[in-house]
Amino acid sequence: MSTFAQWTPAVLALVVVASPGVWRWSRTTITIAHEGGHALVALLTGRRLEGIKLNADTSGVTVSRGRPTGLAVMLMYLAGYVTPSLLGLGAAALVTVGQVRPLLWATVVLLVGMLVMIRNLFGVVSVVATGGVMFAVSWYATAEWQAAFALFVSWFLLLGGVRPVGELQSRRLRGRAPNSDADQLARITRVPGLLWVLLFAVVTIGALVLGGRMLLPF
Repeated sequence: MSTFAQWTPAVLALVVVASPGVWRWSRTTITIAHEGGHALVALLTGRRLEGIKLNADTSGVTVSRGRPTGLAVMLMYLAGYVTPSLLGLGAAALVTVGQVRPLLWATVVLLVGMLVMIRNLFGVVSVVATGGVMFAVSWYATAEWQAAFALFVSWFLLLGGVRPVGELQSRRLRGRAPNSDADQLARITRVPGLLWVLLFAVVTIGALVLGGRMLLPF
């Protein structure tokens, strides 16, 4: 793949994430990954997953039942903001070794699994539309277009995972996120919410740096 072909998806993803109008619509994809992270960790830690809602304002909520304190619920709250970036890092690793089609199909399978737990119409439409795009590219696109699309997805998750952390802290400073993941973690652990936000930032920026080193021709 040429240097131009490697850089183009990165620049396009940056434009999507940095442009307020475009980000407003594309951010729902990051919310899908965010809530999917909550849901997966809830299941893995033995909590009872009751449903997921994705809202038109790009917010979301994952409802599970279990102890209100302890390691399981802490890991669940911790997972949300870091999941898009970790998925982006995993996608970058697969793209780097040429496993583009398995990446696309794995994404479709994960979205189908998530669809079962969606509890509102906007959420269903969002997940079906995202899965439909992934399926269409994996089934109909040429290998070159699949590779370019997989690069874009990797970069979008890596870059798109960082911006919500900054948005979270901005809302917290204005008192508009009293029940954010960071503040829920603060109540459970008595560690200040700002430190949890900083942890989110370290993980997401770290994933961006590592993923970028994998994907760009340095």
